Amino acid sequence: MKANALPLAGVVEITPDRHVDDRGYFSETFRDRWFRDEVARVTFVQENQSLSRAPGTVRGLHFQTAPFEQGKLVRCLSGAIFDVAVDIREGSPSYGRWLGLTLTAEAGNQLWVPPGFLHGFCTLTPDTLVSYKVTQYYSPSHDAGAAWDDPDIGIAWPSIADSGLLSPKDRRHPRLRELVTSLDAAMERG
Repeated sequence: MKANALPLAGVVEITPDRHVDDRGYFSETFRDRWFRDEVARVTFVQENQSLSRAPGTVRGLHFQTAPFEQGKLVRCLSGAIFDVAVDIREGSPSYGRWLGLTLTAEAGNQLWVPPGFLHGFCTLTPDTLVSYKVTQYYSPSHDAGAAWDDPDIGIAWPSIADSGLLSPKDRRHPRLRELVTSLDAAMERG
């Protein structure tokens, strides 16, 4: 496996080796010890999977609040996605900055999105299947997000991105600056 550190500190692209022959390929897609030594010392506790039928489906931008912050190891099992991470770590020099990476089943590459980041993706092909391991269990009361098209973040989504394919929950996410205010108020209420 190869680890490629990306411009936002802590975000890493992982490309597993593939052993190819005329039958297809074999690939080890995850190894705990290697991941801990090369990427992050975390434990994955849950694995999620999503199927998006239509190209242009946007899912995100999601995260969980403390104490249930999630790190995510994302990979595309079928099709292709434009995967996005947005830094929302308090005090980070790259706060509010984003990066995007195309993940495909064909390439087998993965994206490590540490805790403290918004995460989302746009499907690029029909019937796209995405899987991601997470470092904390899903907690509905800690589930949060920001608007996928927040102009303050300015993500350059692929032109195929279709706002008509957003979930009702994703349509209601606030802008990042409103999210910070609502989180601060929630913490003050304690």
